[in-house]
Amino acid sequence: MLIQLLYFPDCPNVGAAREALREALANVGGNWQFTELDVTRPGAPAHVKSWGSPAILVDGADVARDDASGSCCRLYPGSATRGAPSPGMIEGALRRALEPSSTPPRAGAAQPGPRNRQ
Repeated sequence: MLIQLLYFPDCPNVGAAREALREALANVGGNWQFTELDVTRPGAPAHVKSWGSPAILVDGADVARDDASGSCCRLYPGSATRGAPSPGMIEGALRRALEPSSTPPRAGAAQPGPRNRQ
């Protein structure tokens, strides 16, 4: 499973998003890793540059099931912290990604292990 936290530098909500992600991962169980990506950094993959901040993607899908893109701050209606997804929203996305499906795992998908930060 590939889990990515996308953000802009100085985003006031990235800390809340990171904590919500950690809580959701703990609730799901296991020792999953996630990658943090500054989408404004030179060399950032093109596909992450179009996301607002913060955004959490699980296997390329937004946890809010949204396509909020652009160089803007994200809002998450229904979350206690409007600028970050709730742990429950993230947990739902993680559980959906863990459901058996007919598609094979993506090449290069993250495996359980320690958290990486880029």
